[in-house]
Amino acid sequence: MTLKSVLPQDPYVARISMKLLGTAALSCLAGLALAGQTSIPTKADSAAPAEVSSISTKQQIKVEKRTPAYWRVTFDNPPFNIFGPETIPQMEKVVAEIETDPNLRVVVFDSDVPGFFLTHYNFTPPLAESTRLPSGPTGLHPLPDMLVRISKSPVVSIALIRGRATGVGSELALASDMRFASREKAILSQWEVGAALVPGGGPMARLPRLMGRGRALEVLLGSDDIDGDLAEKYGYVNRSFDDDKLDPFVDALATRISGFDRQAIADTKRLVDFASLPSDPEIAAGWDAFITSVQRPAAQKNIGRLMDMGLQKDSDIEARLGHYTQTLADK
Repeated sequence: MTLKSVLPQDPYVARISMKLLGTAALSCLAGLALAGQTSIPTKADSAAPAEVSSISTKQQIKVEKRTPAYWRVTFDNPPFNIFGPETIPQMEKVVAEIETDPNLRVVVFDSDVPGFFLTHYNFTPPLAESTRLPSGPTGLHPLPDMLVRISKSPVVSIALIRGRATGVGSELALASDMRFASREKAILSQWEVGAALVPGGGPMARLPRLMGRGRALEVLLGSDDIDGDLAEKYGYVNRSFDDDKLDPFVDALATRISGFDRQAIADTKRLVDFASLPSDPEIAAGWDAFITSVQRPAAQKNIGRLMDMGLQKDSDIEARLGHYTQTLADK
């Protein structure tokens, strides 16, 4: 089964249908179709009652309120911290709390899964698990909506990166206000072009603002792994630290900021946002490009091959995704 076989045949109608499905749904659709699954739900399946859902209720995100002004949001979905449709409602709840808590000043995103900060979207759940998720307050579909809202929130967001931040993980880090990485253990990447996809979570809009056009294109088109030191040199992260110094630094910075006046923090961040954040249409354009790319035979073939190799199952594939996307180009 291919993506085209589950879409309207008229090109215009197909484009509109793809946009309505939403990016999270498309990621699932891509993974299912490309991996050769034959159980992609029909329209009737999508209307099935919620009680037949296969979405796991496992809590994948933990919130530790260290003080009323300083929270830790920790991803805990072993073995690889893959982000899927079951994660989106949990993340939405966290983002809404970040936006509305009157005392919060700083949030730090980190991970409890060794070797993985946060990785790519889950390619295996049924399509219905994503299509029923509504668009967010920005009008974007759920995942890009949450990334935009994190960037524009009056609360300061910090990504503490230990392990692999690939795809969604990289895009969350880029949406955060600051990024700090373990010199020995952090790996960042936008791997999508290596699989014949276009990245969809906003890195084309965000990376050039951080590191310049040439380096952004090197990261995006090279689709390779970037370690902590190179990430610091390029501006992908604010700084990299020896691993044993990362947590103390981030904790001290977050604690310091959390003691400052909330309105002064919010106003200062808002003015910096005017000068630095991409517009919502820029983010939407990235999603449109991703939508187009997932329909191409090359993307269908490459994701299928990665799934056959063990994507989402084999720890070596997940830990060395840059290497394995290179093997696609070699054949």
